[in-house]
Amino acid sequence: MEVCYQLPVLPLDRPVPKHVLSRRGAISFSSSSSLFGGPAPRQLSKRRGAISYDSEDQTALYIRMLDVRVRSQLGFEQERRGSHPYLYVDFRILHSRPESAGPVSARNVRRLLSFQRYLNSSQFLRGIPASDPLSYILDDDYTGQAKLMLEKVGNWNFDIFLFDRLTNGNSLVNLTFHLFNSYGLIELFQLDMVKLRRFLVMIQEDYRSQNPYHNAVHAADVTQAMYCYLQEPKLAQTLTSCDLLLGLLAAATHDLDHPGVNQPFLIKTDHYLAALYKNSSVLENHHWKSAVGLLRESALLSHLPTEDRLSLEERLGSLILATDISRQNDYLSEFRSHLDKEDLCLTNGGHRHFILQMALKCADICNPCRPWKLCQQWSEKVTEEFFHQGDIERKHNLEVTPLCDRQSNSIANIQIGFMSYVVEPLFLEWSRFSDTRLSQTMLGHLSLNKQGWKEGRDKPDATNSRASEEQRTSVAKDSNSRVLPQGSKGS
Repeated sequence: MEVCYQLPVLPLDRPVPKHVLSRRGAISFSSSSSLFGGPAPRQLSKRRGAISYDSEDQTALYIRMLDVRVRSQLGFEQERRGSHPYLYVDFRILHSRPESAGPVSARNVRRLLSFQRYLNSSQFLRGIPASDPLSYILDDDYTGQAKLMLEKVGNWNFDIFLFDRLTNGNSLVNLTFHLFNSYGLIELFQLDMVKLRRFLVMIQEDYRSQNPYHNAVHAADVTQAMYCYLQEPKLAQTLTSCDLLLGLLAAATHDLDHPGVNQPFLIKTDHYLAALYKNSSVLENHHWKSAVGLLRESALLSHLPTEDRLSLEERLGSLILATDISRQNDYLSEFRSHLDKEDLCLTNGGHRHFILQMALKCADICNPCRPWKLCQQWSEKVTEEFFHQGDIERKHNLEVTPLCDRQSNSIANIQIGFMSYVVEPLFLEWSRFSDTRLSQTMLGHLSLNKQGWKEGRDKPDATNSRASEEQRTSVAKDSNSRVLPQGSKGS
């Protein structure tokens, strides 16, 4: 099985994610460990289910997942951002490693990043046809389930946490690539598929995985929500291909390289970003400029005329800057004014762009409008991130942001306030603009979730809890029903 001697390696010097360490069958191969000149099976088995062997077959090698690699002294080169990403390792080098070198320590086992992420694009470079058996070596069971989920990517109860597990932490790459393909944007804009894949991986890797909330999974969730809004009748009938491209790009990059703290924290700690952007929309400007940097580095749009490319970058920035929560009331007042005057005309490019801004704002804070199971998980994650900032402030004798003080706040109180004063006003206006079944479903979830947090705070009796759970389950089932088209009003 000669082809198994060379496999693509894309190393990045970042820690192995916890969800990978805990996954069963992270790597499986049916050959003796001496092929690699590496540690004995007992040593490697310290990572739960990380490696399994089949002694009956001494030739086959099956890499099922990602996130393990060996140090460069064993034949790997270090990747540098901007260098050619498709590096190879000859496993025969590892096999010929002198025995005197001893086994590889656990510390020397590092990430083998992105075998799955770059599988398709590496095939292009190596000239392997799509029907090659190697296409099916990697996690067939999991990728099959992920593909089934993508068939229902327009459902409002889409579980992004499950999808992220099924794609082995690559939810943003796989979901965004799928949406680009389903809209035909790759052909329309003549995008190079290898550049697109690399660009999406660069985006995903530039989200900080240590952030409980502002990470690549949140970006994937916002992108999925944005897709649901783009499918709404008023938008689907009027948006241009350029609008769709910008909407998806903005959703995927809207929190790029988020540091896990808010703008006031950056300002009071004299962070260089606060000085760079003059204390105005600091994070949003950073997200935008980071996205533009990756667009240029990947050369994804380099084939477009310079004027068009610069225009796309500016419009992308306008969308991302709209997610600044400190400007929420400004956008909401303008939206409400348009609706009161009934003067929104989506054949007008400026009005379409404004609706894209509002759609992205809704997608960014839509967690309370999801089914309870998803809403609860997101609420816990964002509160964990808030409290972590408060802990840092307290540790360094800074004034603790009230929202971030774990000693005086709870998840329930934070969520009830957020839903009442930020989420509900926005989604009520959105439902005025797009009075569809999806809008009514979101408002239904919002109402029940707020009730759920109030009950949790007030510690209700078991009967009320069961009744509320039944109500939430009923709404969740309704949001997944395909009896009515998404654009139809609920009864």
